[in-house]
Amino acid sequence: MSRVLMIDDDARLAAMVREYLAGAAIDVTVAGDGRLGLAALDAGLSATGEPPFDLLILDLMLPDTDGLELCRLIRVRADPVAQMPILMLTAKGDPVDRVLGLELGADDYLPKPFEPRELLARIRAVLRRRPAGSSRPAGASRVLRFGRLAIDAAARSVQLDDAARSLTAHQFDLLLALAERAGRVLSREQLLDLAPGQGGGGAEVAFDRSIDVHIARIRAAIEDDVRHPKRIITVRGAGYVFARAQD
Repeated sequence: MSRVLMIDDDARLAAMVREYLAGAAIDVTVAGDGRLGLAALDAGLSATGEPPFDLLILDLMLPDTDGLELCRLIRVRADPVAQMPILMLTAKGDPVDRVLGLELGADDYLPKPFEPRELLARIRAVLRRRPAGSSRPAGASRVLRFGRLAIDAAARSVQLDDAARSLTAHQFDLLLALAERAGRVLSREQLLDLAPGQGGGGAEVAFDRSIDVHIARIRAAIEDDVRHPKRIITVRGAGYVFARAQD
């Protein structure tokens, strides 16, 4: 059974989500505000190095804090919680809030009100991208090396100069898709197909400019100078290309 933490002060919505997802073998823990949510994350940390939950559903508007700020605080942590996929809920219609959420490290967003089936589909899309670490066979690690940059496909980790770089699950998928096709120009549409972080389908989902936001976050993690990127290069009017030759 998958484990999900939902931080949302709407008790009626949370109860509906918990009941619906239970039928899909997803166990939902509910926290009514940011303080309780952080406490649940801290209490669930295990000695195995695994995040306490498989996914976090985070409301943008909370009674004690801003969901965007909470997302930022989670992403800068120095423990496994920082790597946990985040699906952000927002009742606001302003695309700026969605872009800010993506910039701060959210993997996906879902506007309220939503259909429970769509929420389930998005959760499954994220969980499919999550590696099953305990069942990974020994020696299955595949490391792509480009100069000082190392991308471990099995461990889903990125290192630059032997120092770990933090990416969200969707950002790692985008980086891996580019690195596996180094030297090839990939359009935004192709990247959405290769790393469907938005769940697939619909006008809200086809927000392909979110790719630009994620690429900017990836560059911030792996480029020496984000103003003059040498690893992920923009091809004007076409998309992005991952450089084969890197120092």
